[in-house]
Amino acid sequence: MTTIQISQDLQQELNKMKLFSRETYEEVIWNVIEDTKELSEQTKKDIAKARKEIKEGNFIKLSNLKKKYRSLDV
Repeated sequence: MTTIQISQDLQQELNKMKLFSRETYEEVIWNVIEDTKELSEQTKKDIAKARKEIKEGNFIKLSNLKKKYRSLDV
C-alpha cells in the first residue's frame, strides 16, 4: 500500500463521488477508472452519430418539446 497526498478540494470531490459512506478512496478511484473504460465500440459509434446529427442540425430543442407537450396537457 502507498500513501498519496491530495488537496482538500480533491478530497471533497472524492467524498461526493462515494456510493456509500464507508467506501474507500481507492474504491472511488477504481470506479472512475472503470467508468472511463466502459465505452464499447457501439457506444463510441452512437456518440459519433449523435455528434454528426447535432452538427447537421438534426435535433429538437428541449424548449420546443416542452411547448409541444404542454399543448397536450388535459
